[in-house]
Amino acid sequence: MDRKDEIIRLQMDVISQMTRSNLNRIADDLWGMGSTPSTPSVQPADAHAQLQTEAEKPAEAVEEEKPESIEDLKAELAGYIGLETVKKEVESLINLVTIQKLRKENNLPVNDLSLHMVFSGNPGTGKTMIARLMARVYKTLGILSKGHLVEVDRSGLVAGFVGQTAIKTSEVIETAMGGVLFIDEAYALTSRGGNDYGQEAVDTLLKAMEDHRDDLIVIVAGYIDQMEEFVHSNPGLESRFNRFLHFPDYTVEEMMAIFDMRCKQNSYTLNDDARDLLKSLLALYSIDVKGFGNARGVRNLFERAVSAQANRLATDPDITREDLMTLTADDIRVAGEQE
Repeated sequence: MDRKDEIIRLQMDVISQMTRSNLNRIADDLWGMGSTPSTPSVQPADAHAQLQTEAEKPAEAVEEEKPESIEDLKAELAGYIGLETVKKEVESLINLVTIQKLRKENNLPVNDLSLHMVFSGNPGTGKTMIARLMARVYKTLGILSKGHLVEVDRSGLVAGFVGQTAIKTSEVIETAMGGVLFIDEAYALTSRGGNDYGQEAVDTLLKAMEDHRDDLIVIVAGYIDQMEEFVHSNPGLESRFNRFLHFPDYTVEEMMAIFDMRCKQNSYTLNDDARDLLKSLLALYSIDVKGFGNARGVRNLFERAVSAQANRLATDPDITREDLMTLTADDIRVAGEQE
């Protein structure tokens, strides 16, 4: 094992010690809130080993998963960084569905709600994250039987020959039954024209949305202008998608908070010089935040900074625990140069 590998091993030891001490707290830190989601979208580093241990237990020894409460899910939503407009819209939708459900239980008339949605925004603005949360919300409210998320794009629905696209799309729909089918860059299904098979996927999708509206929710996502064109390209799409959520780009302060969240999750800290440089870099990237990738770009920047730190420490003969946990301005500078 060379010096660099040893440094990386030491870093992993530090992180493992922190995660083993309290997996639930690490999950809380990830979401920036006080209560732990029952099924976090991103699991801590040691969770895989924990899941293996659970799988090895006899079936009768594994506790049945407790249902999530709508209050906990609302608290998780409130704990997300940024997305203030989206949070208000989602909470309003939760309230509407909750009251409609209570009216039905009390034999009162209810509206025939269409819960299919259009998410518009640049990459990395939290669309998939919110779609996953909505699946869990609808399961808790009894709208969906499973509450899982199936994410696809054009390539997951469209085949290369006549008749095959309908089969391929139907198989994806079957997998998504009981949950949410999330179609990213959905406009690619109708933007090619001519003899393209994307329309076949749309037709199959529309039929499934009608036939299985009691246990399937479809969310289509992409850039705002293209999504408007997509929905208005087909009367069937217009009639089924009447809920629009726009996801704004993250501000510099919000991207700083996301970086801090990742540091806390992985037991790293930024020294003052590193923090000043990071803020300057994020301000520069925010000029073209679409190209940078918002939260996704922050994640990539963090991972490159961690790699830069490992390379820097590999030549240090006297490394302390504090060294392993500190990201410096040089680490941020090197990470920024790779952007």
